[in-house]
Amino acid sequence: MTDLAALIDVLRNTQAMRSKQAIQQPAAVISHSEKALTREQLYALPGDDTAAIACGDHFQLLAIEGMLPAFVDAAPWFAGWSAVMANVSDITAMGGRATAVVDAYWHHDNSAAQQILAGIQAACEAYGLLLAGGHTSLASGNPAALAVAIIGVAKTLLSTLHVAPGQVIAMAVDLEGVWHADSTYWKAFEGVPAERLCSKLDVLPRLADAGLLRAAKDISNAGVLGSLLMLLETTGCGATVDLAALPCPPDADLERWLQVFPSYGFLMTLDEGDWDQVQTAFAFEGLRCERIARVDASGVLNVRLGQQHGHFWNLREQPFTGFNYAHLDFSPLNLKQQEH
Repeated sequence: MTDLAALIDVLRNTQAMRSKQAIQQPAAVISHSEKALTREQLYALPGDDTAAIACGDHFQLLAIEGMLPAFVDAAPWFAGWSAVMANVSDITAMGGRATAVVDAYWHHDNSAAQQILAGIQAACEAYGLLLAGGHTSLASGNPAALAVAIIGVAKTLLSTLHVAPGQVIAMAVDLEGVWHADSTYWKAFEGVPAERLCSKLDVLPRLADAGLLRAAKDISNAGVLGSLLMLLETTGCGATVDLAALPCPPDADLERWLQVFPSYGFLMTLDEGDWDQVQTAFAFEGLRCERIARVDASGVLNVRLGQQHGHFWNLREQPFTGFNYAHLDFSPLNLKQQEH
């Protein structure tokens, strides 16, 4: 039997969880003037997976991903692909559709640099994106470094600013994949035709435009619980997650799966009455979607596994990323007719 207390201790102290807490440094700088901002202005600031800038009847989405230098050095092609894929997930989590990317890379080895660019190009072709240009630096003393930025468009945002008590929390993931070596990375894109990859991604913006989702966050290297913390933190909410309800591969090791960084994985909030339609939409594309919790007003993330119960994080006592706008007073937002 899994010892829930020991599991929580491991998950709370991973390197990925510690790296997310480093976001508190820019959060302290950026959020100092937030009291004068409207909800629409906050859409453009950190807290979500992308900035969302109001442009008439739609939002322009903008995001960037930096790859760890050791990853770029060890697996240049895969780092290029992953940089694009992570950005596409961020755009999708906002209810948007990605359109174009630019890259910036530094390297001391011409062959490795070519592999980085080849990985970026392959991902752009797979996801139907324009590779619009970027910055290249090749010199003998350079480190191996890579960052990719992306733009996209959304009609209806799935912002974490929309998370509120009473909403269902669901997790959607593509289980038709494999682990990447002995890492926590779950690959569900190899050998999949480009049209299938794009069709699976389009589920979220279609549900957003239909008014069936409220908010979303892609599951990042912080794993399921770390990503859920970021989903809840913006509005200071909490939840109790049923770990037995998580969609996962058969016979998956729970500790490893809770740290998963999937190529396709999202956490979402929605209204109870929309659950059946949402689950059906993912199932139609061969994706597993299960309800794992309900949003509450506690500001605390708890977990349960069978008869065991445990405390994971109290956002009121310990910030995670530091982007919390719960103290701001917004008028109710009708997401069926979202204001632009």
